[in-house]
Amino acid sequence: MSAKPSGTSKAAAKLRDFHEEERLGRAYDAQLLRRLWPFMRPHQRYFWAALLMIVLLAGLNLLRPLVMGGLIAHAQQAQPSGLLRYGLLLSSLVLGTQALIFVQAYAMQVAGARALADLRSHLFEFMQRLELRYYDRTPVGRLVTRATNDVDAVGELFSSGVLNAVGDLVALVGIVIMMLALDVRMSLIAFATLPAVGLLVWYVRGRAREAYRDIRVKTARLNAFLNEQVAGMSVVQAYAREASMAAEFGGINAEYRDANKRSIYYDSVLDAAIELVGTVCIASILWWAGLKRVSDATLTFPLVVIFTQYIKQFFEPISMLTQRYTILQSAMSGAERIFKLLDETALEREGDRAPTAQPVPGEAVALENVTFAYKPGTPVLREVSFHVRRGERVALVGATGAGKTTVTALLLRLYDFEEGTARVLGQDVRSYDRRKLRDLFSVVPQDVFLFAGTVASNVAMSDETPDLARVEQALSRVGALDLFLRRPGGLQAPVDERGANFSAGERQLLAFARALYRDAPLLILDEATASIDSDTEARLQTALEAVMAGRTALVIAHRLSTIRAVDRIVVFHHGRVVEAECLHHGLDINDQIGRGDRLRAAFPTRRCCSRCSSARPDLARRNIGARRNRGRRL
Repeated sequence: MSAKPSGTSKAAAKLRDFHEEERLGRAYDAQLLRRLWPFMRPHQRYFWAALLMIVLLAGLNLLRPLVMGGLIAHAQQAQPSGLLRYGLLLSSLVLGTQALIFVQAYAMQVAGARALADLRSHLFEFMQRLELRYYDRTPVGRLVTRATNDVDAVGELFSSGVLNAVGDLVALVGIVIMMLALDVRMSLIAFATLPAVGLLVWYVRGRAREAYRDIRVKTARLNAFLNEQVAGMSVVQAYAREASMAAEFGGINAEYRDANKRSIYYDSVLDAAIELVGTVCIASILWWAGLKRVSDATLTFPLVVIFTQYIKQFFEPISMLTQRYTILQSAMSGAERIFKLLDETALEREGDRAPTAQPVPGEAVALENVTFAYKPGTPVLREVSFHVRRGERVALVGATGAGKTTVTALLLRLYDFEEGTARVLGQDVRSYDRRKLRDLFSVVPQDVFLFAGTVASNVAMSDETPDLARVEQALSRVGALDLFLRRPGGLQAPVDERGANFSAGERQLLAFARALYRDAPLLILDEATASIDSDTEARLQTALEAVMAGRTALVIAHRLSTIRAVDRIVVFHHGRVVEAECLHHGLDINDQIGRGDRLRAAFPTRRCCSRCSSARPDLARRNIGARRNRGRRL
């Protein structure tokens, strides 16, 4: 007997509904198809060629019952020459039909494959322009679903021949005309079944759409959960949560299965019902013809054969239309969600401020009265102000969550702040093009992300083609060239996804080399030595000096060895700057430093503070040592 889920488990499951997508409102297929057309337009020659083949196919299929009727008539009259002629004609029709089917299917699928490739590229480029706030609130699996499953669902329009519905409609019109021309009475008997078909389509239509929408929702949730579990597999195993996570996945998988079962049910109902109606219609025609043939000489056997063939053809496009309609529902559900994403307005804004006419001389980085919140009403930074002069090394220290990393995110315009001013090299960050602004920075993060490729391609992230000489020089300057040359392949050694085949220290060394390779004037070190062992730390002391030489550096750190290399410390507490200290003289500047004008008065022209005219690393080390001995926390 299974254990009853606890309140905590229920709460966790409820929170996981974050992966569940909202149900979209009613969509208009015509509007969605119009929005798909720009992706199809560049390949429209294939599209129009396929439509032409479809119309020709409909015409050839209309001729086949007439040829079969002629064949039967000549067989009744025992005319071998007529049989041969009609037999060759029927064979030619079959071969011609198959040739047209091949050309039509090839042209349609080529058009579809190219259009979908363009759509995927557009989606990927659009996702690159979304601001980080959007990614903070959206599961990765949901976005992956957009570019994979949802685009594949739209691809069913081409691969399953949904656009052949045009040919089905043409065929229906032609069949109705031919049936009326052959015999009005039998045509009316056949058409009497149409209301039943219409009711079936109406019944299934709305329910099938909801079923396919539900499939899209459950697919996104399934992908999101799988992405989360695979990424966090080490934690799941470490805490022995395999059974619990498997049970939760089983619930999500069951919901996905049930959604598919509903769509299969409605498809099956429609197919079986139309087949039944068609069979009843043919039986009714044969019964009526059998009764009337005694008194009506015009009802010949070839005519009845021709007519029953047209009835089969009449219900075949109706059946195909209903099948294609259900596929269309799946495609439209996917298109709804794709365009819901493309309608997202949370895009990175380009520079919306005019450049400063006269930048502040000697200023590298400045924040003045900056307030920022990731969520409305919960500020992470409160009126933060500090300045960094060009060539200066400043450490940002404070407890976890004090806002240190957020400062660097605002300087890079990964987020836009609500109040205050931030400047880089004397210009407001909001006056820069984002790409040009970020080109000014090299960033060494705490959690280094390596991409699948080679050592060289990961060091040379800023270039499309790695310069191997520069890669070697960068690794040499951080004291790690020998370490990576020992690997099979050297600089071309493969890097697995997320750098799984490298240790944390090796990944960190690659991040330092990446910063040196880029050679940007501004440097951000975000806990860059936090996950380093003592042996690797010795290497990184050389790397630290190399990467900071001649650059303005913002260093987020807690390790004393890292802070020794800086000129000044800015202390954060609960999102505020509460203290700033010049390490060369031990000068404390308390929270009065909060105003930008006072800060500029404190550091008008000098390297560190009003008492310091040059960098004195010897005094800095002595001062830190004295503080450490007194047990004072930085």
